[in-house]
Parts: sequence; C-alpha cells; structure tokens
Amino acid sequence: MLTRLLSNDLPRSRILAVILIALFVALAVTPFAIPGVKALNVAAKILVFIVLVASFDLLLGYTGIVSFAHTMFFGIGAYGVAIASTRMGAGWGALAVGIACALAISLVLAAAIGLFSLRVRAIFFSMITLAFAAAFQTLASQLSEFTGGEDGLTFKMPELLSPSYEPFATEFLGVLIDGRTISYYLLFVVTVVLFLAMLRIVNSPFGRVLQAIRENEFRAEAIGYRVVVYRTISSVLSALFATLAGAMLAIWLRYNGPDTTLSFEIMLDVLLIVVIGGMGTIYGAAIGSGLFVVAQSYLQDLLKLASDAVSGLPWLAALLSPDRWLLWLGVLFVLSVYYFPTGVVGRLRALRTPVRAKAPASAGSPAPAAAEDPKTT
Repeated sequence: MLTRLLSNDLPRSRILAVILIALFVALAVTPFAIPGVKALNVAAKILVFIVLVASFDLLLGYTGIVSFAHTMFFGIGAYGVAIASTRMGAGWGALAVGIACALAISLVLAAAIGLFSLRVRAIFFSMITLAFAAAFQTLASQLSEFTGGEDGLTFKMPELLSPSYEPFATEFLGVLIDGRTISYYLLFVVTVVLFLAMLRIVNSPFGRVLQAIRENEFRAEAIGYRVVVYRTISSVLSALFATLAGAMLAIWLRYNGPDTTLSFEIMLDVLLIVVIGGMGTIYGAAIGSGLFVVAQSYLQDLLKLASDAVSGLPWLAALLSPDRWLLWLGVLFVLSVYYFPTGVVGRLRALRTPVRAKAPASAGSPAPAAAEDPKTT
C-alpha cells in the first residue's frame, strides 16, 4: 500500500526514510508539540515551500528547464485568492473563484511561454522568463485598484479559517483549537496530496520521457517524442502547482503584496532549496524546504545564544552576533553544496548504493542491456 502511495519511488535509503518520516511527524504535530505563533508560521511556510520547490524541480530537475518566472505563477495564485476575497468578501465561493481564475491565467501564460519560448536555447529562455517575471511584478505594483499596489491586499477568510473561530470550549492536548489550527491542517492535507501527485507524475511514463529529454534532447526527438510539446506540458503542470502554492500562502497570511510572492529573493531561495535537497528528487524538495526555512527562521536565535555564551571573548561574540546571521547562513549553504554536491537526497542514496568497479568486458560476457525506451514503460 505504501509503495503504491509513493508511486514505487521509495526513499532507497534507511536514513532518508527516517528523516522523511520525522519531517512528516514533526509537521503533523507542530500545533500541539510546539505551541506558539512563530513555530506555527515556520511550519506553515515549510508546507508552502515544499509544494513550490517540488513544482520548480519538476521543471529544473526532471526536464532540465531553467525558468525565472516561477514566482510569477506563485504570485498569480496568491493574488487570485486576495482579489477574489477582497471583491466578493470572505467565503468559500470567493476562494473557489479566486483559485479557479488563477489556475486558468497560469495555464494560459505557461502554455504561451512554453510554445513560443521553449524553442530557443536554454540561456535565452531563462532571460525571457526573467523578463516576464519582472514585467508581472511591475504590473502588480502599478495596478493598485486591483492589487493594492505596493501596500498589497489584506482580506478575510471564511469563518472556519478565521483565528477568532473556536469550535470547542475546552483544550485538546493542551491547545485550544481555533481557525488558525484548522487553516494549518488544511495546508498540511493539501501539501501531502499535491506532493504525492507530483511524485506520481515524475514516476509515470510521462515523467520518464521528461527525464529522457533532460538527458539527451536530440535522442528523445529522434525516437519520436515532440520535445517542445512535452516541455510545454511540463511547464504548465509546474505553473499550476506553483499557483496552488501561492493560494496556500495567501490563505495562511490573509495578505498578499508584491514582495510577499513576486520578489526575486523568493526565486533565489527556491533555487537554493532545490540544490540543497537534490535536483531531480521530489523528496529533496521536502528535505531542502525543512532545512532552509528552519535555518532562516531560527539561526538568529541560535547565534544570540552562542554570542551570549562566549561574551567573555569580545571578538568571538562579535563574530557570532545575530546581526551577522546572513553571513553564517551563506557559510552553511556553501558547506552543504561542498559536502553534498548531489544534494542531501543524492548523497544519502549514494551512501546506500556505493559505486562498484566495473569488471573488464570479456568475449563471453553478455552485452549490456539497451537503454529503456520510455514508450515501452
């Protein structure tokens, strides 16, 4: 049952399986195990980034497409919920209309960008997507009547998701259940469903064609696959998942602005997480998102504790000052890339299956099997 649920793509590493289970359990019990607003916000951000990063890895890791417009679709999802909730009021109907319109816009934009831009070379395609992202961010800032401009939009959610909603008069496991807790578990369930859906996509025959295109575009074209069509479909699927991630963030924050979802810093964060977790591994999106968001959120607190502990050494205390958290975050990323060049997931899988030296071919030894054709899979 578990094998089917994971689309026959098991972690293939005992350590990796333990980490993934620990991450799943930690996210599932956060509202009860670590009470507090900050811990809940960090856990919710991890959930959103898991979907966003996995959707980008569908492009970069599995298809070999470098796009800088991914945050544009992320922003479209958030703005869809924000604009609909602002215009139509708090309600499930507004959420449905906002998400549906955002998905439709993302579908059209992603298909247009794919069909008209994916024929060019990789670097030129990346520049085109960067131009689209910059143009959309400028548009969101200028159309203040719809998007709220630089100030963004603040809106209300349905009563069930409102922080003031308290369905139970007594606490459960020491925590009073409210709309904020319900919103968190809504995000948790949606993340699990979308994660399993993307895991299924990359392990389907379609996913294997994408990997064939990534490895050798000309060979994939030669055996009959229309590379542009497959790349366009991959771009559309990736954009739709990113749109849903943006809608999740808007539901959680009940606010959206240009810097919240359209900032280029978010795009850089996504790239870093993909590299840290491991490109071409959906599991890497979960591991990388957890490590990155936790480090980004709690590194200042850890540095403050370390600085206070070595207060007797002024030079060391100054070096460990919380104000220098970005420096130490950069050092951690450099070390992670150096020691995990294939990402955390790739490294852990390599530890389980060490590379064996190939025996010299002999006249009586069988010929190596031909590469598997995705059509026969």
